[in-house]
Amino acid sequence: MGAPYRFTHDYRPAASDPKSPISRLPWFIAGLGIPLLCVGFIAPKNSSESIATPLATNSLEVELAAPDTQAASATAAEIPDAVTGEDLTLKVRRGDSLDRLFKRNQLNRSDLAAIMKLDAARKYLRLIKPGDEILVRQSDGRILTLSKPISLGEQLNIKRTGETFEAEMIERELFAHRVHATGSIASSLFLAAADAGISDRTIMNLAGIFAWDVDFVLDIREGDRFTLLYEELWQGGERLADGDILAAEFVNQGEIFRAVRFEDSSGRIDYFSPDGRSVRKAFIRAPLSFSRVSSNFNPRRRHPKLNTIRAHRGVDYAAPTGTPIQAAGDGKIIKRGRQGGYGKVVMLQHGGNITTLYAHLSRFSNARYGSRVRQGDIIGYVGSTGLATGPHLHYEYRRNGVHLNPRTVKLPDAAPIDPSYFDDFQKAALPLLQQLDNPRTLFAAETRNTTS
Repeated sequence: MGAPYRFTHDYRPAASDPKSPISRLPWFIAGLGIPLLCVGFIAPKNSSESIATPLATNSLEVELAAPDTQAASATAAEIPDAVTGEDLTLKVRRGDSLDRLFKRNQLNRSDLAAIMKLDAARKYLRLIKPGDEILVRQSDGRILTLSKPISLGEQLNIKRTGETFEAEMIERELFAHRVHATGSIASSLFLAAADAGISDRTIMNLAGIFAWDVDFVLDIREGDRFTLLYEELWQGGERLADGDILAAEFVNQGEIFRAVRFEDSSGRIDYFSPDGRSVRKAFIRAPLSFSRVSSNFNPRRRHPKLNTIRAHRGVDYAAPTGTPIQAAGDGKIIKRGRQGGYGKVVMLQHGGNITTLYAHLSRFSNARYGSRVRQGDIIGYVGSTGLATGPHLHYEYRRNGVHLNPRTVKLPDAAPIDPSYFDDFQKAALPLLQQLDNPRTLFAAETRNTTS
């Protein structure tokens, strides 16, 4: 039995502004946008057979409410055995609270009050959302047990002990299958993923891994292809979800990009090329999820409002008003306010004497002048302030004060893998790359692992 399966986030940074639901979209969709639905990969899935490896199950006691011994013994005869209770599934609807669920199902709300005194219950039951399910075993409205899945690998269990309750967190046993899939571009990304048996989440994560090198709106061509090795998570014979992408390849216009997932001893997880270079760049190409490029970098563009030849020293990304704008790279806010025809503008100072500018914003985020931001942090929202004919982001990239085309400039690389981990990385990467190239190698490796 191995260590419990560790769930990791999608390959994207968290948005920094919690007020906007749009800001919770994956950062790598910046540069993908709606047109992404119209380009993609289609090919039959070439999935090898695999053998599931069980992952360890542990039980962790979160809180135990100490019952009064005399009271427990006095009432034990009055409490039906859990086996004789009735199972009931509470399905959360819009506007529901736990109190409303208990009232609607004629459950004892005094039991609810006692349950909510437990730390674990306050942590995991206070906030419920539509679609959640809570399994209850009850007898005449009295709660005998209550359980709620917290994640794919965790479940909160609460049971009655006399007139009080105790809670524990259970790590649910999962099985991980390695899956090999391949496809080539002909039409829609999501249709291609469906034909290859790949979920939307996984194909978007694949796009996120290569987002610094490939513009999935503008760079995709018919005949481009992809191959990936990823995990599927199973429980009790049921497929629950996709896990992590372990290794991937994308061929864009004949250029080959490869990435391998690696976790070092400090717990840092990232994707690297086979020679140890980070697939990340110090900057992202397009700092928002856009609909289309409405105006390219053009030193001799005729201005749409002024009707004069005026250099367009950036790229305009059309997007709905309120679309969150991300910092293209780590930096410091050196301008935040109004600036003539730019309207509301934010400017960031980065390393290497690079600055980026974001114009025509409808409003700013909570990040203030002089504060430091990380790549992917929300710094403002799309608008049409200043001399703008419609909602869009005007984005500029400057090095040593010289304007460069954000779509074509060579972006500086992020830091490569720590040299102290390079040998470990090579040992971990070699079998993954072999399995990526040859699914028969994947099947043979898993067979050996299960019989050793």
